[in-house]
Amino acid sequence: MRRTGTTRRGALTATGAIAMGAALAGCGSDADDGDGGLKGSGHTEARTAADRSSAERVETSLRKKAAGVSASLLGQYEGVLAAHPATAAGLTPLRDAVRAHVKALAPAKGASLDFVRTRPVGGPEEAVKALAAAERRAAAAHTAALLEAPPELARLLASVAAAASAHAFLLTGLAKETKA
Repeated sequence: MRRTGTTRRGALTATGAIAMGAALAGCGSDADDGDGGLKGSGHTEARTAADRSSAERVETSLRKKAAGVSASLLGQYEGVLAAHPATAAGLTPLRDAVRAHVKALAPAKGASLDFVRTRPVGGPEEAVKALAAAERRAAAAHTAALLEAPPELARLLASVAAAASAHAFLLTGLAKETKA
């Protein structure tokens, strides 16, 4: 004999069916024509254009700051390499990576950011330690910029920050090896 009334299995099946129906009804709404449900609203189009323009300004500003941080770091690498040619084997690949970061972060295609070659203080070991500290500061700066960055730029900044952290680790080891 079959039990009458509501069972747990029946209640769960009915709840699932209702939820699925609501989800499908929401997906097929013909009120959504891509304009947020406001048909023929010129005000909405103007607002989204202004939002896009504002987002582009924010992204350009973040790119300039991040590229400036990397360009400054590149200048430090160039200074250490010029002052201590014996460190070239260990520093050249890292410097080249930082140069690629500057190019990737540049706000516009073809735009180049100049860097100022800084003069390192001390011997090779101190210079490499200073580079490691600069890489840690760069990683922190790029990580802090993630909070304001749009998704595409945030992914790039996260990658550059991770690379800067790895560079700092490698430079710390290199500093121990380059005792004068």
